[in-house]
Amino acid sequence: MVYDAFIEVNLREGIADPQGSTIEKATANLGFEGVVNVRVGKCIRFQIEAENEVNASSVVQELCDRFLTNPVIEEAIIKIQVVE
Repeated sequence: MVYDAFIEVNLREGIADPQGSTIEKATANLGFEGVVNVRVGKCIRFQIEAENEVNASSVVQELCDRFLTNPVIEEAIIKIQVVE
């Protein structure tokens, strides 16, 4: 089966986010009030062939741990769904 893999990568709590801070300051300078706690992440999307959803999730988790993220400072939220 073919699955869509959606991975949202964010910095872990307590890790400084200079991009988020820059965006937060810029929004205030542009006149937008009330924008706070800005955090910047990334989204990785791809399709994967696997026997079932459990196997697909396992492979995607290993990809995140070994290649797509830095597990020391980042966390990944993984979503898998069947391609229809």
